Amino acid sequence: LTVNCLDRHVEKSPNRVALIWERDEPGTAVHVTYRELLDLTCRLANTLKKYGIQKGDKVAVYMSVSPLSVAAMLACARIGAVHTVVFAGFSAESLAGRITDSGCKAVITYNQGVRGGRIVELKTTVDEAVKNCPSVKHVFVAQRTDNKVQMGDRDIPLEEEMAKASSVCVPESMDSEDMLFMLYTSGSTGKPKGIVHSQAGYLLYAAVTHKYVFDYQQGDVFGCVADIGWITGHSYVVYGPLCNGATSVLFESTPVYPDPGRYWEVVQRLKINQFYGAPTAIRLLLNYGEEWVKKYDRSSLKTLGSVGEPINNEAWQWFYHVVGEGRCTLVDTWWQTETGGICIAPRPSEEKAEIVPAMAMRPFFGIVPVLMDENGKVIEGNDVSGALCIAQPWPGMARTIYGDHQRFVDAYFKTYPGYYFTGDGAYRTKKGYYQITGRMDDVINISGHRLGTAEIEDAMADHPEVPETAVIGYPHKIKGEGAFAFIVLKEQTAHIDRVKEELKTIVASKIAKYAVPDHILVVKRLPKTRSGKIMRRLLRKVVTEQSSDMGDVTTLDDPSVVKEILDAYQEYKDKGSS
Repeated sequence: LTVNCLDRHVEKSPNRVALIWERDEPGTAVHVTYRELLDLTCRLANTLKKYGIQKGDKVAVYMSVSPLSVAAMLACARIGAVHTVVFAGFSAESLAGRITDSGCKAVITYNQGVRGGRIVELKTTVDEAVKNCPSVKHVFVAQRTDNKVQMGDRDIPLEEEMAKASSVCVPESMDSEDMLFMLYTSGSTGKPKGIVHSQAGYLLYAAVTHKYVFDYQQGDVFGCVADIGWITGHSYVVYGPLCNGATSVLFESTPVYPDPGRYWEVVQRLKINQFYGAPTAIRLLLNYGEEWVKKYDRSSLKTLGSVGEPINNEAWQWFYHVVGEGRCTLVDTWWQTETGGICIAPRPSEEKAEIVPAMAMRPFFGIVPVLMDENGKVIEGNDVSGALCIAQPWPGMARTIYGDHQRFVDAYFKTYPGYYFTGDGAYRTKKGYYQITGRMDDVINISGHRLGTAEIEDAMADHPEVPETAVIGYPHKIKGEGAFAFIVLKEQTAHIDRVKEELKTIVASKIAKYAVPDHILVVKRLPKTRSGKIMRRLLRKVVTEQSSDMGDVTTLDDPSVVKEILDAYQEYKDKGSS
């Protein structure tokens, strides 16, 4: 695998730029050639080997986006170890949970991270996490800043060791179905699941989709601004582009640092040809107006891409007309952590084929989408909606959930036997194109980050004064969806505001800051069926103000609860607007 991503390019064109690291500090890009990246990777691989990491071992990577974090992923692949990258915004508890579930023997991290001009304490978070992780034998610490951090017995200064290591590392021979990496993602129930991707199928699918969806040509500069902690970073920052011998941009900063022109200044300076980003960022920037975009020369752009959640029409139009000047192809790409790569997108297609705004449209080669009805029957014809399933396997699909194959089967193959169930609903237009309509389960999408509402509820349930919680998603102007929490308190406490603040702190420390609910509403009780199941559907109706159409409430244990909650919501709203 790393031979495909590195060695073969080094043989032909060693000085071709593999990575352009757009550091947080504006205007300080670092260029890394394929030869340099191979050297970094081999030294890091030999360092891992020196400290006992072998084929099949699991290694956690908790780092911000950088050439070294990419080398860490590739070094694991080179020696046959399995990397699990954990987004550097996750809390110590989230990190520990992932390390424990996967049984990591080592963690690779930075002393600190830098994002949006602020220092992020990475090593401190790792220290906090590994206190409860006996499987971790070593923590490799690289330096992103000059600040000193506490180094203990199991901590190893990474660059010092790499300087001593050989720059030649013979790649481990792997089977096509061996595990390449694991990546944790939220499900509709409880704890995150470790999605497993294979060597050959995954790499092939990432490379082919990268080439054809974005029309990547040799010599182009590919700018995917995703973090390596998400699947988009794995497939379209690291593996797809490098397999294709591309030049890939690593974006360490945020869209609004030092100002809302950052993306477009980078496009101008690095002459980016393909720009792949998230609708949540586009919605954020749209609010700052067009002048921040028009200030910079975007003539290098040929293709724009959108990923992470369905893009709304307003954001699509702005992205297409303002950023792309109406001359760039805009691909709204639909895929998942589980699919390994893009499954539905407007391109590839016939030359100049129509692109409908805010629609993923066309299945990629080998992807056979079907829509299913509630009875598990395939819905034929066009102008229809149903549960989106895929009818045939494809190379990039996940192989299992680590340590829980039954959960894998139950989650994806049981609902509609013989089909892969995506968890999303979709509409097939009169012309036969696909439009994704959103999740069909209790999973919400906050700023492109997938999060099971059960995870937030579980975190809040730890508060001693909060016996019951229900969290739902509601439409949010910037984030796409936000979390809205309904809570029941033990006794009518006078300290409602204190409890709310404590709940926010708990969610931030148990999951991450982005998971914190925007709204917390105290109610006397939650709407439940006679069997005790919370009817979140009703709570959604309350929050989206469709209370005139509550649907069937006969299954409720006590239908009078609806008015109770409506009154509480109205009072909360009135208080908010005053």
